[in-house]
Amino acid sequence: MAYKKHVLICGGTGCLSSKSAQIAENINALLKEKGMEEEVQVVLTGCFGFCEKGPIVKIVPSNTFYVEVKPEDAARIVEEDLIKGEKIESLLYKDPSTKEKISDSDKMGFYDKQQRIALRNCGLINPENIKEYLGNRGYQALGKCLTEMTPEDVINEVKLSKIRGRGGGGFPTGLKWQFAANNHADQKYVVCNADEGDPGAFMDRSILEGDPHSVIEAMAICGYATGANKGLVYIRAEYPLAIKRLRKAMADAREYGLLGENILGTDFSFDIEIKYGAGAFVCGEETALIHSMEGERGEPTSKPPFPAESGYFGRPTNVNNVETFANIPEIILNGGEWYTTIGTEKSSGTKVFALAGKINNVGLVEVPMGTTLREVIFEIGGGIKDGKKFKAVQTGGPSGGCLTEKDLDTPIDFDTLTSKGSMMGSGGMIVMDEDDCMVAVSKFYLEFTVEESCGKCTPCRVGNKRLLEILDKITKGNGTMEDLELLRELSETIKDTSLCGLGQTAPNPVLSTLNNFWDEYVAHVKDKKCPAGSCQDLLQYTINDKCIGCTACARVCPVNCITGKVKEKHVIDQEKCIKCGACYSTCKFKAIDRL
Repeated sequence: MAYKKHVLICGGTGCLSSKSAQIAENINALLKEKGMEEEVQVVLTGCFGFCEKGPIVKIVPSNTFYVEVKPEDAARIVEEDLIKGEKIESLLYKDPSTKEKISDSDKMGFYDKQQRIALRNCGLINPENIKEYLGNRGYQALGKCLTEMTPEDVINEVKLSKIRGRGGGGFPTGLKWQFAANNHADQKYVVCNADEGDPGAFMDRSILEGDPHSVIEAMAICGYATGANKGLVYIRAEYPLAIKRLRKAMADAREYGLLGENILGTDFSFDIEIKYGAGAFVCGEETALIHSMEGERGEPTSKPPFPAESGYFGRPTNVNNVETFANIPEIILNGGEWYTTIGTEKSSGTKVFALAGKINNVGLVEVPMGTTLREVIFEIGGGIKDGKKFKAVQTGGPSGGCLTEKDLDTPIDFDTLTSKGSMMGSGGMIVMDEDDCMVAVSKFYLEFTVEESCGKCTPCRVGNKRLLEILDKITKGNGTMEDLELLRELSETIKDTSLCGLGQTAPNPVLSTLNNFWDEYVAHVKDKKCPAGSCQDLLQYTINDKCIGCTACARVCPVNCITGKVKEKHVIDQEKCIKCGACYSTCKFKAIDRL
């Protein structure tokens, strides 16, 4: 059926939680009521990426982009836009700097410097309709591989692209496939790592929710190239929407002869099953992931042997993450050399980041490698919230490091970030402002890695626990200068002696903040003060001469530590004060100082 207009509505997890499905239902009901259901098609897509402004509704072909849409806006969208062709000004995006209303997403700063390859179909197609994927060159890459290329040709094309693993390790993907192909066995496996354990990261989830067929197609291509006929997707069980859409896509692919026996009439057979994880961060490491799939405790093992030689149940196994696989069909269709024209010499292609924290435009962004941190944070991200000053950005999740203002012009690629004491990781990018205490940030990440350590090796199990204890001591005002030296020494030891990547990179937040924010650590130790006013144990609230005795502070104090008569200056009993900040937040006269 040829529709005159399409209404694309974000159907990612975030927007669904904000009732985007209800928006779709309301628009469909109104279209049916007006007899327009054969003129306008409503499509629930995957994530558009601009999570800060969801739910998002996009009208095609006018390319009108509506933000923060509510179910009750459906009537206006149908009446004013779909029938009268008028844009609804109140639903358009407002540029925070120019205050201009922008209707075309292509003219928004958030999308301006993005280049979507892994996310190419997210926000464009219905992920639960295989015909829409087929209509966007879907499964053509698999067909090309099976009918025009040998397995060696496929591997050479991937090697030519210079794509490196997007899961954090950055190992050349083509070389990895080559190792798996070279190891002969009666059974081989292709594993898709969809565990995604970084706090705040949702790149892989969004791809599986918005374009599951791209991953299925890529896994089949990898199976053909490496000689495997069985695929496994290891996904955390708390991704119900991604699992649902992946299951639907797998069933449809089988029905269309794109999974299963004799794919596309050839002698190549390949099928996929789903394995569930319980959300263990350490299971992002490929050997721990494999043990978890085997029903064992998710612990890493020493390498060699690598999974390409002895992986799932001792068979040759190739492991790539979701984003890596999502790039493969485009590489096959456009050629490996095309891929190297994007990005940098040693880091080709694009990278997807989950941009979060104290940033105006929270969301999912995909940029060419080599794009600077400044471009991502201040142009795509729209700068720091509430006009606050930028302080640091954490790249690479709990395993990464904190980079500062002097690093803003750093190009984002695997090697440069590592040289700066951080890492690419799977793509988490958390922005911090002047109100963030870097000692507390280090403590936060150490709490996570200590909790997530499998406990197999002593440096990680014991060493990181000691690091956390020292950081806790410093944030409570009990630290010494000797503790700072011990922090550095212990961090280096843990990096050098831990078994797997979790332990080897866990001290990165500590080392990077020690290097970049030494004065902040010293202030905690010598002055017993937190310059950012974040560490609760180091705060002190006092009442100054601006107090008019309104009693508002006394009324909200949970421990009754504020005394004073009406219309007279009040006093805080420092012995009783629990430093909750309720008085500071309540006072309208700036009569309470936070020291």
